[in-house]
Amino acid sequence: MFLQGYNRGMTHSTPLVIGIAGGSGSGKTTVAQEILQRVGPSRIAFLQHDAYYKDLSGLPPTQRAEVNFDHPNSLETELLIKHIEQLKSGQSVEVPIYDFAHHSRTEQTYTVQPRGVILVEGILIFVEPALREICDVKIFVDTDSDIRLIRRIQRDIAERGRTVDMVVKQYLNTVRPMHLEFVEQSKRYADVIIPEGGMNVAALDMVVARIEALLV
Repeated sequence: MFLQGYNRGMTHSTPLVIGIAGGSGSGKTTVAQEILQRVGPSRIAFLQHDAYYKDLSGLPPTQRAEVNFDHPNSLETELLIKHIEQLKSGQSVEVPIYDFAHHSRTEQTYTVQPRGVILVEGILIFVEPALREICDVKIFVDTDSDIRLIRRIQRDIAERGRTVDMVVKQYLNTVRPMHLEFVEQSKRYADVIIPEGGMNVAALDMVVARIEALLV
């Protein structure tokens, strides 16, 4: 059962940190958006691990494209942890904006204000011990690999300027191996596993109800 007896010394003034992990294309962003809308955007500070990819603007474009973006070392997780701690202490943070088409961090940021819930989403957030430890609630979205691949192809073509060949090459070279090595292994740390992501209405109802109960 999800978080039976959970309190961890939480008080009304202590923000609840919820982590949502899962493979690329699993539907974790859909789950995050459902929680955001149903619990209320005014109550949630939303952070995505994808925003914290390391800046590769110093590399030639051909070398940037060869970087393994599915390995934990490709992300500036220390900055994400710092931002979560700042939000927990009541400070606003400036989140980086990453340009996925050019594999570089832009000069722009956006402001996230502290809220009663800090929602953190990303494929590798349960891999890093320090990031995993900071999450009070850990949710893993579990979806079949063929569905995840189809969703990734659709997303990367529509949003990131990729071709089918580029997406398939990256999937075979890094996404699939890194999923098996890191993401799938991190599932064991989850408090609750949601099969089929945002399509699982019953699981989402349970998660939202539990979050609401913890916030009372």
